[in-house]
Amino acid sequence: MEDTYKTIEAQAEGLYKEKGSKFIALAFPVYTEEEIKTILEDLRGKYYDARHHCYAYRLGADKLRFRANDDGEPSSTGGKPILGQIVSNDLTNILIVVVRYFGGIKLGVSGLINAYRTAAADVLDHAIVVEKTEDEVVKIKFSYAVLNDVMRIIKEMEPVVLERNFELECRMTLALRRKLLPVLLERMQQVESLSFEGEA
Repeated sequence: MEDTYKTIEAQAEGLYKEKGSKFIALAFPVYTEEEIKTILEDLRGKYYDARHHCYAYRLGADKLRFRANDDGEPSSTGGKPILGQIVSNDLTNILIVVVRYFGGIKLGVSGLINAYRTAAADVLDHAIVVEKTEDEVVKIKFSYAVLNDVMRIIKEMEPVVLERNFELECRMTLALRRKLLPVLLERMQQVESLSFEGEA
């Protein structure tokens, strides 16, 4: 089960110019399609006078969710070359948008493909690539009496503690690498009185 992936650390910008046309490339680390929608809307507002906003994205450690959009350019001349750069750099959880300001001279199909590919490559040259793990979130509740047992498992397995609440009933929200999750669950199940939130 693949749970590590390469993405970019932060937003980055690149630029390519050809025959008066300007291609502004913007890359963003993203995790959901809602996030992508919001970014695209923001960019359409910011670059409202641009001719095209071509983009491509890929999501998930399994890299199975992806999309390329030509935004009015001839078929496969905008989004596909951008997606090609994402794929050839083995990246995921990334959105690249290339905003085109038309310079008055048509570039032709091969010229467009080259321009969008080069702009996408340029933004990736300016981005910092990082390796991340895909984490799963688990919520647990248990009695105060077994707190030490739970904390011992947490110390050994090192999940990220997202939330903790130690009142009459103790509750914790943990995040852990997907690969290690079955081991954590198995160990937690052996703790008396502990249950997983969402379970009946």
